[in-house]
Amino acid sequence: MVARVNTVAFQGIEVLGIDVQVQMSGGIVAFTVVGLPDKAVGESRERVRAALHALGLALPAKRITVNLAPADVLKEGSHFDLPIALGLLTVMGVLPDAEIARYVALGELALDGALTSVAGVLPAAIDALANDRGLICPAACGGEAAWAGPDLDVLAPANLLALINHFKGTQVLTPPKPRLQEQDAPPPDLRDVKGNETAKRALEVAAAGSHNLLMIGPPGSGKSMLAARLPGLLPPLDPAEALEVSMIHSVGGLLEEGRLLRQRPYRAPHQSASLPALVGGGTRAKPGEISLAHQGVLFLDELPEFPRPLLEALRQPLETGKAVVSRANHHVTYPARVQLVAAMNPCRCGHLDDASLACARAPKCAMEYQSKISGPLFDRIDLHIDVPAVSPADLSLPPPAEGSADIAARVAVARAIQAERYGGFGPYPAGRAVRTNAEADGELLEKVASPDASGRALLTEAAERLKLSARGYHRVMRVGRTLADLDGVEGVRRRHIAEALSYRRIAPGR
Repeated sequence: MVARVNTVAFQGIEVLGIDVQVQMSGGIVAFTVVGLPDKAVGESRERVRAALHALGLALPAKRITVNLAPADVLKEGSHFDLPIALGLLTVMGVLPDAEIARYVALGELALDGALTSVAGVLPAAIDALANDRGLICPAACGGEAAWAGPDLDVLAPANLLALINHFKGTQVLTPPKPRLQEQDAPPPDLRDVKGNETAKRALEVAAAGSHNLLMIGPPGSGKSMLAARLPGLLPPLDPAEALEVSMIHSVGGLLEEGRLLRQRPYRAPHQSASLPALVGGGTRAKPGEISLAHQGVLFLDELPEFPRPLLEALRQPLETGKAVVSRANHHVTYPARVQLVAAMNPCRCGHLDDASLACARAPKCAMEYQSKISGPLFDRIDLHIDVPAVSPADLSLPPPAEGSADIAARVAVARAIQAERYGGFGPYPAGRAVRTNAEADGELLEKVASPDASGRALLTEAAERLKLSARGYHRVMRVGRTLADLDGVEGVRRRHIAEALSYRRIAPGR
């Protein structure tokens, strides 16, 4: 007899169906797992054996073969423990074959038979629902699986014994309820920031249109402080975005207790981060920081201190909204539609604009320091602003009257205008829905962001004088469209183009 159990493998957030085939036959006593398993899958033999022993069940003295089909797909992760155990219980006659075939199973077994949480339950649940199957997963992941929809039959036992009793009718497993991430403490308020009104305005524009932002200023001028307050200006994730972001975190094994995310991610990797950690990759091609920040903010502090190859690897994801991890036998693609916020000093010592503090090599040191960032990466940043040092007079002033809540209300109105505008155009391009001005491109951008005659003339003249690339030209149009949305006007006017141009910057020596 051959027992079959349905489970899944992952390529990015894509779900691949896996058929776990378990056979017991005569011959030399052995327990073999075939079908291109990695080390974690190969070790499942001992975990499954110990878990069955904890239930008082001993494996027969036969030759046991477990085949994970299709055999040419690499099987990674510990979630194959549960389907292998269910296959053995089925072939031993403990569980009914017809009932098990109705479910997709994934979970890791502890030595005492308990089921521990695994990564990827949310995309597996959505795939199971699409294929008209139920899902068996650990209790810790039940709240995550329940978000796939009320029509999905989810069994979330705490241990293997509870699952066996459920199928035998001596115990009923209660369907899990969807769970949301608990509300964190309120984000820092912009009222804490004194002075730097231009930087606050740029932060508002960046939040309204999801534009990339670069802040340049001396140490202690408030760059990191401003970046930390950006999440407080952004609207919460809508249901579709929350599901998309949570799927990435689920595959990465980062959903705490299976709770769906509702706040936009804010990721701030250190300069020592490796290329796989930032873009994605490693032995299991896990999502990197740029994908974990999808639909949120990726903050890179001290931008020139990141290795040059790492920064160059950001260019494609920033342009396409996708991070592609290439392997010898396949490619894994993760969504990476992020808002990049970066901060840097103008030079190594940080005091380029203060002659009393600047080093003896200024301004040459600034050209060398900023040359660590390539022109194409500079070109992909919509807003470049200088953040000067705050004067003692500003620090002695009372907190500003306008805080994050006031600015967030204006951002929400601008975002609502964009949602209504782009909702009428449908998916674009290649099925991708445009949500913000930063994502508009090509013909769509010309339709929605073309300035009036005087604005067009100003943009054309500025493009010639500033030597703007085609990418820079279009990014000015996107920022102009966002400024018009903040003003609540239909067309992009000359004043919007003028302000958008003020945020473009030419790096020293370029």
